Amino acid sequence: MSLADTSSPVTPTAEPAPYKVLARKYRPTHFGELIGQAPMVRTLRNAFAAGRIPQAWMLTGVRGVGKTTTARILARALNYETADGRREPTVDLETPGVHCQAIMEGRHVDVIEMDAASHTGIDSIRDLTDAARYAPVSAPYKVYIIDEVHMLSTAAFNGLLKTLEEPPAHVKFLFATTEIRKVPVTILSRCQRFDLRRVEHGELVAHLSGIAEKEGISASDEALAMVARAAEGSVRDALSLLDQAIAHGGGAVDAGEVRVMLGLADRTRVLTLFEAVAGGDAAAALQELSDQYNVGADPLAVLTDLANLTHAVTRLKVTGMAPDEGDPQALRERAAALAERMGTAALSRLWQAMLTGLTEVQFASKPIVAAEMVLIRLCYLAGLPDPADLVNGASAGAGGGRSASAASSPGGGAPALGTVSAPRAEEATPAKSAVAPASQSVSLPSFRAVAEMLADAQELTLRRAVEREMRLKRFEPGRIEVSMEPTADQTVAGRLGAKLTALTGMRWVVIVSDGADAATLAEEDQAEQARLKADAAKDPLVRATLDAFPDATIERVTVRRQSEHTSDAEPEAGTQEEGRRR
Repeated sequence: MSLADTSSPVTPTAEPAPYKVLARKYRPTHFGELIGQAPMVRTLRNAFAAGRIPQAWMLTGVRGVGKTTTARILARALNYETADGRREPTVDLETPGVHCQAIMEGRHVDVIEMDAASHTGIDSIRDLTDAARYAPVSAPYKVYIIDEVHMLSTAAFNGLLKTLEEPPAHVKFLFATTEIRKVPVTILSRCQRFDLRRVEHGELVAHLSGIAEKEGISASDEALAMVARAAEGSVRDALSLLDQAIAHGGGAVDAGEVRVMLGLADRTRVLTLFEAVAGGDAAAALQELSDQYNVGADPLAVLTDLANLTHAVTRLKVTGMAPDEGDPQALRERAAALAERMGTAALSRLWQAMLTGLTEVQFASKPIVAAEMVLIRLCYLAGLPDPADLVNGASAGAGGGRSASAASSPGGGAPALGTVSAPRAEEATPAKSAVAPASQSVSLPSFRAVAEMLADAQELTLRRAVEREMRLKRFEPGRIEVSMEPTADQTVAGRLGAKLTALTGMRWVVIVSDGADAATLAEEDQAEQARLKADAAKDPLVRATLDAFPDATIERVTVRRQSEHTSDAEPEAGTQEEGRRR
């Protein structure tokens, strides 16, 4: 026996498996793991159950939403085969089939993946169409997956048309693209198209939280919300950023570390900066920008967040929708307060200026200097008066009201150039006093006057709520008690009280209680309009008109109010009937 025979066997050292990035490690393998695409999965399930399987699919969407992954899962679903030989297309793929592993790893002989970016010519498509004539080797279908199909040349698209429209029964095509508009209509008309959606913020945060838990990583909700927001609905981008955040934080994902990694500003500090800009305080705005810049925030990222916040506040003012479900409640409350305080015109001016400022900062040699100049411009714009207020004031002055400067001048001459005349206090009606200064108290005689004041102040959302969602129970100066419709926004009462306080200069409280059975203002208007129509229909001239035109109807009756110059003894001018032929 040799020495080699008597030596003890050496156990080979097992090499550690190479690290796999999260985007590949947690890539979905069946439709149950695919997030954010429920409508597409439901359509495929119904199509497979009914046997209505098209010859080609077109998958489109932004990067990272799962186009190529969905194509592989579809190829697996088409070629699903159990160990006992049963072949049937299905979307229930939790139990792997005979071909599933090879398809998901991209090595199955009957599932051919082609990158159109590197195979753009007609020669590649000619090879594909020639091979498509032959039956699959082992799977039920031969599946061609062409990624970034918009990169094919015009000749390649034309060479694919005939085979795509009338392929052999054993061939299926799966196309994926991020530029659907670059794909010829002749190709699109031969495919069943699915638009993969961006994954919603809350769903993406929950997905990241689950992966962090599986990886044994401590991750705060705020940090994951930052990662999801930066990914903009892309799952792949979110997982790549999470990978980077884990490495940056040494195994933990903290909000502060993620903020530094992404070059973001604190959302709370962005709100503070916005409040300084909205108040026209340039010194405070510049100091806040400097503080954020000193802790590592990118000036372009700060202005981008400021623009996004402007959009959120404007949207909240117009629609009443929350600015961002991923934000803490305190931030949402501050944003709501800003929306209540600022006018739509001022927010629009800030938005336009920010769009221009973002371009300036992006291409500036010193972004921080350009950002400071943008903030100074924004503070100046925030202090400008609303053009509508100037026009209304000028119109009132032209109608006979004397300006303050003219009234105080000894000679009672014309006002100085650039001044705006305003009506005298005793001439102002309650409805037209919507822009009165806070120091001047304006009384409201009725609940309808409240709606008219809101209309003059361009508060259309609140006006609609007053007219359609509130039933008056009690009205007195400074206090309104109403019952709300079941579908009404429960926060509208508080917003109405705050807005009336700002518009009238006196404190208003709006109380919500049950039991009011009065009609809403809109219902009163409808009833009044019905009465006027009935009275108008009795008029001989109107009746003759309706008889002459059988298809005509009384659409609306408008009452002419007495002119200011008409004496009290003079009767009303009458009513005007407006008929519209259907």
